[in-house]
Amino acid sequence: MNFCSHCGARVERMVPEGDDRERYVCPNCATVHYQNPRIVAGTLINAGSRVLLCRRAITPRRGYWTLPAGFMENAETTFEAAIRETREEACAEIGGLSLYALFDLPHIDQVYMIFRGELKSGYAPGPESLDVALFEEHEVPWDELSFPTVETTLRYFYTDRRRGEYPLHRETIARPPSGFFSR
Repeated sequence: MNFCSHCGARVERMVPEGDDRERYVCPNCATVHYQNPRIVAGTLINAGSRVLLCRRAITPRRGYWTLPAGFMENAETTFEAAIRETREEACAEIGGLSLYALFDLPHIDQVYMIFRGELKSGYAPGPESLDVALFEEHEVPWDELSFPTVETTLRYFYTDRRRGEYPLHRETIARPPSGFFSR
């Protein structure tokens, strides 16, 4: 951030009085510009033993497979965001959603909330997807997954499916494993 959105003056990084970390502060109007993590909401949708994945048509990681997910918009709940993203990316109608995985990614200022549910109707690529497909565990393109959160969610799902229990998973992912993005 270079300029104050209130008065247009150049901002400075400093610790505001009563705070404990550096923020962008306008020395002209004293506005403190807080920056907070972005929330990504998405779904892990299954049809029996298969899971729905989308091949990304956008950067980053264009051409790699992902769960339908994206940034939450203002004035929507995380649940609504997950449903919207699934419709946008996979043109799918889903049901029975429940929160399944919560990932903190402090190194990129993001929080992922993944809901698990069932596919209710067909699917097709939306504008942000090159392809959409259902995969059995042995068919998942493990070396072509877009992000560590996707791989971790899928591994949880298949382990939980064998157990017949689907607890809420919570994890902090500090950074992608070495070499993850060079695959």
